[in-house]
Amino acid sequence: MTRTVGELLRQWRRVRGLSQLEFASRAGVSTRHVSFVETGRTAPSRDMVLRLAEHLSVPLRERNRLLIAAGYAPVYLERSWDGPEMTAARHAVRQILDGHRPYPALAVDGRWNLVLANSAMTVFFDGVDASLLEPPVNMMRLSMHPGGFASRVTNMPEVRARLLFRLAGQVHQSGDPFLTSLHREVISYGTSEAVVRPGADDIAMPIRIRHGGQELSFINMIARFGTAFDVTLDEIAVESYFPADSSTADALNQKH
Repeated sequence: MTRTVGELLRQWRRVRGLSQLEFASRAGVSTRHVSFVETGRTAPSRDMVLRLAEHLSVPLRERNRLLIAAGYAPVYLERSWDGPEMTAARHAVRQILDGHRPYPALAVDGRWNLVLANSAMTVFFDGVDASLLEPPVNMMRLSMHPGGFASRVTNMPEVRARLLFRLAGQVHQSGDPFLTSLHREVISYGTSEAVVRPGADDIAMPIRIRHGGQELSFINMIARFGTAFDVTLDEIAVESYFPADSSTADALNQKH
C-alpha cells in the first residue's frame, strides 16, 4: 500500500518525538498547516516538503521518497560508491581510515555493507568464516553470526544488545525491507533474551575481543559526512576504534 506524503511526515514527526505544535514551531509554520498536510487536506509544495523534511532531519533517501509521495521528482542523486564520480569521496575516506592505523577503522553504507577498511581490521576479520567475507560483507551479520567474530567477543551479550538496538532504530525510521530482514536474521543468531535500551552510562561501552592470545578492548566512534547532497554519500558511516586501555594500545602499536 502506497503511503501519502502526509502519512510519511506524520511517521517521521512521531519518530522524532515531536508534537504537531513543537514541529510547527521548529519549521516556522502553523500547527493548522501541519495538521492539514498530515491528514491530506493540504497538498504541500515541493519546497514545503523539503522544508518539513529538513526540520525533521529526514535522511536524503527518505526525502526523495517524500517528494515522490507528494507527486514531485526526487532531487537528491544516488550515485554508485564504486563509480568515477565518487573517486574524491573514496580517497577522502581511505585517508581517514589509513590515518587511524594502527587502530581499526572501517566504512559502511546505510545497510551495514562494508565499503572500505584499514589493515588493522584484521583484529576483527581474522579467523571468521570465509563465506562471511565474500562481497558484500555485512558488518552487522559478521558481528553476530556464529561464524563471525562473535565467539571471540568476551562481552557479547552487551555488544549484541547495543547492535540490535541500533539496527531496530534504523528499521523503525527507514522501513527498509532489507534492514527489516537483516534484523530478523541477526536476532535468530542469539538467545531469546530481551534487548534492553542502552543507558546513558553506556555511551562509551567497550567491545572486548580475543586476538593473538590476548584480550583487546576498544571503544568506537561513528562519523558521517555532514554536508552530503548525494544519497549514497549521506549514508556512508566511518567507524573508528580506539584502545580502551593501555595494554590494547601497546599491543597494536607493537604490531605496526
